[in-house]
Amino acid sequence: MNDLKIFSVKRILIICLLICICTVSFGSIQSKAEVTAEGIKQKEDQIESAKQERENMKSNLTNLQQVQQELQASKNDLDKYVKELDANLTGIQQKIDDLEKKIDEKQQDIKKTTAELEKVQAEQKAQYEAMKDRIKFMYERGDSLYLELLLESGSFAEMLNKAQYVEMLSSYDRNKLNEYINTAKMIELTKKELEEEQETLTQAKADVAAEEANMQALISDKTAQIGDISANITDKQAAIDEYEASIADQNDTIAALEKAVAEEKKQLEEQNKKAQTYDGGMFTWPCPSYTRISDDYGERIHPILGIKQFHNGVDMAAPAGSPILAAYNGTVVAAAYSGSMGNYVMIDHGDGLYTVYMHASALYVSTGQQVSKGDKIAAVGSTGRSTGNHLHFSVRLNGSYVSPWNYLK
Repeated sequence: MNDLKIFSVKRILIICLLICICTVSFGSIQSKAEVTAEGIKQKEDQIESAKQERENMKSNLTNLQQVQQELQASKNDLDKYVKELDANLTGIQQKIDDLEKKIDEKQQDIKKTTAELEKVQAEQKAQYEAMKDRIKFMYERGDSLYLELLLESGSFAEMLNKAQYVEMLSSYDRNKLNEYINTAKMIELTKKELEEEQETLTQAKADVAAEEANMQALISDKTAQIGDISANITDKQAAIDEYEASIADQNDTIAALEKAVAEEKKQLEEQNKKAQTYDGGMFTWPCPSYTRISDDYGERIHPILGIKQFHNGVDMAAPAGSPILAAYNGTVVAAAYSGSMGNYVMIDHGDGLYTVYMHASALYVSTGQQVSKGDKIAAVGSTGRSTGNHLHFSVRLNGSYVSPWNYLK
């Protein structure tokens, strides 16, 4: 009889040990499974959000036909036409910037979701192995073990106590099964989320290509319009006069900015404050993704007017949206739009030395901002009196244009 009691105690200890083993096996998963229901709801919401995000992207694409129709009415007034078209080019570049940012974000999301999927799949595998062991044990010993526990009880109280152990095991098994089902659902949703992110990434890349095509179409329209005006021999002198007037306006704008900076520096000196100084260092290349020098500094034959003109900077041809960098440390004295320069940035480097960056599709700095050599300040474009994507880079010293080659590496 004593041997029977010892055997019964051993059985109870085995059950307790089994509970402990299962708890340890599922311990790390249990803490994660507790939030699985919330995680599933969150995944479902994220999938719906991704679908809505793509719909918003579609509706935000530029309607090129509508833009061209709206521009048609202003074609008789070149200045007005260029200004309105440039506003559209700037808007398109902003969309491209936003899409490229979204592409970067989606690539990071995909990386994160992939890692999350691998983690959940590993958890599911661990759950599956633990459940296999448990099911095997229950198949081999489950029913007979429970019956033995109840029949070997020495009293009604002991039987109730053992029955409680049986219920704990049954409840534990049900919970583990539910956790496994939830984990499988989470894997399914995570895979779906990954597919949605991939689809959004693909659409964002396609939208960038579409917007770049829209931008090029508008630039081609502008090139044709400027060319039409200049090609008419009866309007040749008028076109030349207009071009020279735009250059004069450009120079007046820059000279006015230089004068304002000089006055400000004079006030600083009177107040014993340190003004910007140039330390003599060489400039960094302001258009690192340039493909060629499309027009050099100095006397040249104007590509459209066909007359000899002084070109006050270096034109660096590059794809739209390519980064424009600050050539050297300085203070931004202008980040604005002009009919001839388009979107432009002007930087004061001190001691009468300035750099000017013209025809940008987007500006990333503002007046008064301090910039360092190599900072991204704008994006290459074709705004203003420009017929193709490029950076017009000028250097001025003490009120006059000088060759940029004197400062470039």
